[in-house]
Amino acid sequence: MRALFRPAIVSFAMLTLMTGIIYPLVVTGLAQALFPHQANGGMMVKGKQALGSELIGQSFDDPKYFWSRLSATSPFPYNAAASSGSNLGPLNPDLVRAARARINALRVADPGNTAPIPVDLVTASASGLDPHTSVAAALYQVPRVARARGLGEDQVRSLVVQFTEGRQFGLLGEPRVNVLKLNLALDGAQ
Repeated sequence: MRALFRPAIVSFAMLTLMTGIIYPLVVTGLAQALFPHQANGGMMVKGKQALGSELIGQSFDDPKYFWSRLSATSPFPYNAAASSGSNLGPLNPDLVRAARARINALRVADPGNTAPIPVDLVTASASGLDPHTSVAAALYQVPRVARARGLGEDQVRSLVVQFTEGRQFGLLGEPRVNVLKLNLALDGAQ
């Protein structure tokens, strides 16, 4: 019986050392060396004050800001410790109700805007923490943001264009706008 325990304990200790200590240290070291900004949370800092992470979506509900995609994390929105989607199917009444509520909120916030509402403004991303919105969703919000800030729509639209990120490596994904970066630029524009 003892002959079986010794190899099991040695294997357990070796695997714990390799996967619990060595591997995390190597990966962390490589991340810090190759991608230090992202490895440290992609924090946007002004002076010594952290303004937010460019890698994690954040809640904006003031009309003078561009609004992010919805978050389905719990127990509160944009909870980075609980990344998840809603897991509601397209025919689920709760999803339909939530989308209708968001559509109504967007219409109330900007009653003169009769353009079709982009789907990513009424649905959550799979992680619930997407920091980006589509270019169409950002452009949809231009009239409301411009009016709330007393700026010209062309000026706000040019900021959207300026902060539009292309496809990753030129071919993956769709062009997108980082909502936090755009809102920080707007705050600097006034």
